[in-house]
Order: sequence, then C-alpha cells, then structure tokens
Amino acid sequence: MPIYLVRHGETEWTVSGRHTGRTDLPLSPRGEEQAHHLRDRLASVDFDRVVVSPMLRARQTANLAGLGERAEVAADLREYDYGDFEGWTRDQIEATWPGWDLWRDGCPGGESPEEVLRRARRLLKELGLDGSRDSALFGHGHILRAVAAAYLEQEVEICRHLVVPVASVSILGWEHSVPAIVSWGVE
Repeated sequence: MPIYLVRHGETEWTVSGRHTGRTDLPLSPRGEEQAHHLRDRLASVDFDRVVVSPMLRARQTANLAGLGERAEVAADLREYDYGDFEGWTRDQIEATWPGWDLWRDGCPGGESPEEVLRRARRLLKELGLDGSRDSALFGHGHILRAVAAAYLEQEVEICRHLVVPVASVSILGWEHSVPAIVSWGVE
C-alpha cells in the first residue's frame, strides 16, 4: 500500500529555474499537458486518500490528473518557504551567498531545513500516512523530498540526494517491514 508523491507540472518559473515557494503560479500549457499524462499513469490505482498542497499549480495538477474532486487540501504540503530567495535562481543566490546549500543553510526570511522536515513529519502523522493504504500527495519538489526523508526516518541531509522532476511520480512503500523507496522521480 504505497504513498505516491506527485510533483506538479511545469510552471513559468520551473522553466527559468526560479525558486517558487509561496508565489502562487498556474501551470504553463506544457505543465497542463504533463498533468493530463499523469491521469493515465495514476488511473489504475484506487487511492484511499488524495492530498494536495493549497498552491494553484498542485491543485491544477491533481484536477488534470483526474483526482482533484477527491483531494483534501493540506497546508503542510506547501512548498519550502524560500523567504528572501523567493523568485531567485540558484545562480543569483550563489552570487550573493557563495557555496549556499538549501538543505544545510535554509533561506533568510524563510524556513530552515529542520523546519521543513518537522512540517513533513507532522503532515505524515496528522494524515495517518504510514504506507498502510494507497495515498497520493500532490505537491512540490522540495517538500516532497522532505516527506520522503520523514517517511524513511532519515535526517534532512538526505533531501539533497533526492531529485524530483516536474510531473514525476515517486513511490514510498515497505521492504521487509522497513520504510523504503519503491520508485523515484519517474516522469
């Protein structure tokens, strides 16, 4: 009984590489197409629970994937709060803060990595998502990494190693009674 982590489709800012946390952008036309393709990938699963970030891009993805009507909104599934770095590209951040690492340094005026991991742990606990029933979470690249770390009972540092492409599906489950990654970042 896996947990499906579904990242929203492409937006204007994902194409340009801008950090998109609290800015509520819609999907691009290509992002809408990507979300439609998710419908075929997810149609064979009978989800017990569908949870979505309150952000427009995630809700649009859930709707176009055919699961929006069943989705419950969870504020803790919002993307990382990038604070002062909202809308900045990695190159712009590096020019200001050489050697910056999101998962080590966090964001001035935004969240720390530990805060994001605590939020992900709280989300799993409050929703009772333990892999005992099929669930789908429609969210964002960095918070979904933190959800995986929380599920796997790992520290936040592992998040830098978990890449989540737009419109991808990652699956968390169990292997011999141990939380495990079943599939990761499949587009």
